[in-house]
Amino acid sequence: MADRVTVIGWDGSPLTAAARSALSAATLVAGAAHHLALPEVPPTAERIRLGSLGLAARRIAGHRGTAVVFADGDPGFFGVVRTLRAPEHGLEVEVVPAVSAVAAAFARAGMPWDDAQVVVAHPRTLRRAVNVCRAHAKVAVLTSPGAGPAELALLLEGVHRTFVVCEELGTDKEQVSVLTSDKAADHTWRDPNVVIVIGGGGQVSAADPGWLLGQSAAQSPGPAGRGWARPQADTGEGESAQLRAAQLARLGPRTGDLVWDIGAGSGGVAVDAAALGAAVIAVDSDPHACERVTAAARKRGVQLQVVAGRAPHVLEDLPEPDVVRVGGGGAAVVAAVADRRPERIVSHASTRDEAEAIGRALTEHGYAVECALLQSVGLDTRTWTEQDRSVVFLLSAERPVTR
Repeated sequence: MADRVTVIGWDGSPLTAAARSALSAATLVAGAAHHLALPEVPPTAERIRLGSLGLAARRIAGHRGTAVVFADGDPGFFGVVRTLRAPEHGLEVEVVPAVSAVAAAFARAGMPWDDAQVVVAHPRTLRRAVNVCRAHAKVAVLTSPGAGPAELALLLEGVHRTFVVCEELGTDKEQVSVLTSDKAADHTWRDPNVVIVIGGGGQVSAADPGWLLGQSAAQSPGPAGRGWARPQADTGEGESAQLRAAQLARLGPRTGDLVWDIGAGSGGVAVDAAALGAAVIAVDSDPHACERVTAAARKRGVQLQVVAGRAPHVLEDLPEPDVVRVGGGGAAVVAAVADRRPERIVSHASTRDEAEAIGRALTEHGYAVECALLQSVGLDTRTWTEQDRSVVFLLSAERPVTR
């Protein structure tokens, strides 16, 4: 095992005294090509070009001597420190930090970032990173080859955002470009780069600076933001607050998900799902309902996309969902949704025949289906007399996990 492992963050600034001291004693140095070319790297040290971090960590663990590992920015922020400290390698490390690429990008843009989401985009996580950009007003994306600004822009089609693309930060080739997302796909971008994605409302204001990193007003606890499925959102559409709460619980929307809300109505479920951090596309054939959803989202301070059109035809061009609520359209729409294979589908029916038809469509598509008959009765607490009664079949379906 290496006698000593020092991880040095590099942001283009001259190396600190601590970094130079660690390098002078190094018998092995790992890093990218531009790190290994630094004049401070001892000429006699073994050099490892970082590719697979796991392979490099095993070589460092087996080295007899003193190792130094270079990383761009702060190596403890989505960096190599996590890999090196993994139990299977048994490495204890000392860290010489630097300014993270995210902090540097926001500094170049002259913007605060305590209200920003930060995501890492690899080809396997790109879709979830895009969903975070759909759902939040300010997102920093640490990109990778195959999951860069152009790919982000392509998957954000139909959602307007501003991109601040920071290429090769800390080098003499550093460049910062500001452009709209629809133009970003037409460029070839140099790696490494960081993209700040900005758009819509919901950012923390100067008058109310917030107190929790990456949280918007809609997500922060407080008297104006407490509770889900609020009764005041009812508009006589036959969906009680209790039904919406049950639907939301079964959907389980989370950050990185894309939620379809088909037959969005007043927007109660769509807005609540967005406030939980998910990206939301609210679909309704009624233009007035679309206006209500837009107004509800603006009032709550959340981001969502509203699509006017009749399902199932309007669904064909929408990006793939993770979870879907079908608020209208019956078995035909449910079957069209099931063809897209989301993880969960939630719907409801006012009659047993309709519930059986929906359940049958889901079962035929291979989903595990459960159904509950929900009854809720509202009471006037002054006289304890019945005000409203709702009886509805709640159906929820889960796609079996394939191994």
